Amino acid sequence: MTSGHRITVEQGAEHVRAVHQGQVVAESRRPLVLRETGCPPRYYLPPEDVRTELLTPSDTHTHCPFKGDASYWSLPGATDAVWAYPDPKPEVADIKDHLCFYETEVVR
Repeated sequence: MTSGHRITVEQGAEHVRAVHQGQVVAESRRPLVLRETGCPPRYYLPPEDVRTELLTPSDTHTHCPFKGDASYWSLPGATDAVWAYPDPKPEVADIKDHLCFYETEVVR
């Protein structure tokens, strides 16, 4: 990690869901919460809590110097709405293969 940049991953207890066009695409009570300097908290959901049959693999890949290389999936009408790190850096190894959505809500 560079000076002043931090990433933490912890087991969350929040009930989170991702809804797209009125349809629940993912819902989990066991998200991993990733907190990164300068970014909002992100919820990484286990694949078994995601309706992966609704996801279409994308050709998009991005590189984060702190987390590694991300792969993306699209939802109908929402390109690259979901991403995961198939081989994350050791510091964030827990997020391996967990899926993260741009639009996630915490259910209260």
